[in-house]
Amino acid sequence: MSIGLRRLSNSLVKMAEQINSSAADNTAAGAKRWSFWPSSLRWIPTSTDHIIGAEKCLLSLVRTSYTQEQVNIGSGPPGSKVRWFRSVSNEPRFINTVTFDSKEGSPTLVMVHGYGASQGFFFRNFAALAKHFKVIAIDQLGWGGSSRPDFTCKSTEETENWFIDSFEEWRKAKNLSNFILLGHSFGGYVAAKYALKHPEHVQQLILVGPAGFTSQTEHMSERMTQFRATWKGAVLNHLWESNFTPMKVIRGLGPWGPDLVRKYTNARFTAYSNGDDLTEESSRLLSDYVYHTLAAKPSGELCLKYIFSFGAFAKSPLLYRAPDWKVPTAFIYGHEDWMNYQGAQQARKNMKVPCEIIRVPQAGHFVFMENTSAFHSAVLYACRRFISPENTNDSLPEGLVSV
Repeated sequence: MSIGLRRLSNSLVKMAEQINSSAADNTAAGAKRWSFWPSSLRWIPTSTDHIIGAEKCLLSLVRTSYTQEQVNIGSGPPGSKVRWFRSVSNEPRFINTVTFDSKEGSPTLVMVHGYGASQGFFFRNFAALAKHFKVIAIDQLGWGGSSRPDFTCKSTEETENWFIDSFEEWRKAKNLSNFILLGHSFGGYVAAKYALKHPEHVQQLILVGPAGFTSQTEHMSERMTQFRATWKGAVLNHLWESNFTPMKVIRGLGPWGPDLVRKYTNARFTAYSNGDDLTEESSRLLSDYVYHTLAAKPSGELCLKYIFSFGAFAKSPLLYRAPDWKVPTAFIYGHEDWMNYQGAQQARKNMKVPCEIIRVPQAGHFVFMENTSAFHSAVLYACRRFISPENTNDSLPEGLVSV
């Protein structure tokens, strides 16, 4: 997941005791009540306008023109008696979307962010990829600048459909078909589940450090089993089942939240020294963007306990669906990614479609931000049959490893 559970475990235990539960209740009441107050007087200094403004500032670093739009996906699935997300509201919902200028006839690449992230996390990739693709990036429903309906799903199936069906309505509204679908972490899980349900629209899957391939029953390590037996493990498991997310910590800290996010961002995205570090300006703009997307009204983030058990093990593992795979797939992992590529290796054994697994050096879970040039090489290699059909047998670019 984009905000790694294992990296936050200790801090969650310490911070949870300090946060008054009323802060989360106030947050759930929504941004409308806060809108009467200037941001300097709000306990949580953010709003939808802040998110879009921070997105615009961050994307000003991208040297490729783009358009931003709020794509209307309606108020519920066609023909359904249940409106989107079990809401009684007829209010239409929107998916925040950015589309980058590209050459006529370029293949379409749709990019889906992970948990605790938004489309702006790909800001270091847009310009390079737009030279080869028509790049479209979205904020998943309940994240970033997209609509944030009250989250009332009560099962894994309902929760998966929240993301899959809203994405499908977005696809219809954009009149897209035959596109390449790239998803990172939890976004990879959603992309894979979408392709299993709607394979006719997806030409190629690119799963970047995807979550959800392993199951608790078969893949929980001895170390994790021992940790869950400790008091810390018990506390964290309780917080997980109570849907206590890292974002609640940020909201609970109120005006001190931005400083916590700034420290996290500066530490997290300078972890690998390969000459590709964030500049001071890009780090500042990213921190501001991350804060506003995380501190806004809780919505999509509340999916966590329905999709994964404590330890990030999928309740409906993709590994078990490998025989049903119908879309050619490329997996991309950073060499130090905490998501285990061996789950993809196991799945590949049962797939009946082409499947490649590529590891990128000097990178972790945020491979697309930590080693951008190698990540771009991996994406282009995975999509070589769309970009250069006459050179489909090209060798793997130097530095990348096929497993």
